[in-house]
Amino acid sequence: MIRPDPFVDDWSREDYRFLLECLKNTVRTGGVVIGAFLQERLKGFASVEAERLGTMCQYADLTSLHVSEELRGRGIGKALFSLAAAWAEGHGAEKLYISAHSAAETQAFYRGLGCVEAQEYQQKHVEQEPYDCQLEYRL
Repeated sequence: MIRPDPFVDDWSREDYRFLLECLKNTVRTGGVVIGAFLQERLKGFASVEAERLGTMCQYADLTSLHVSEELRGRGIGKALFSLAAAWAEGHGAEKLYISAHSAAETQAFYRGLGCVEAQEYQQKHVEQEPYDCQLEYRL
């Protein structure tokens, strides 16, 4: 079912600083951040945490995947997702866990890659973003 949600995509300077600190922490703690650049400008990124989730530690947490609006639909998101999945598999994960924005376009993107509803919801993600869809991708 498609219905409006209260999400506002209007980031402040402080929001960007917080995101940068989160991405730095991902690397510091053994995870990975992958960037896509155009003319030396960051236009997309993905991050996967090192810490495993799930009762059997089967999930690697894809904590971010973003492509600048003007470049969406050109395969950058798929490439970032593929690199993130390869990293997670290479580090022993069975699946990627994705707390995905509920936007119809975002859901179509992840479903098109083969993502399905997560078998085991991660409560911290559900609490942080109650409108997100909890997905997984088998590696």
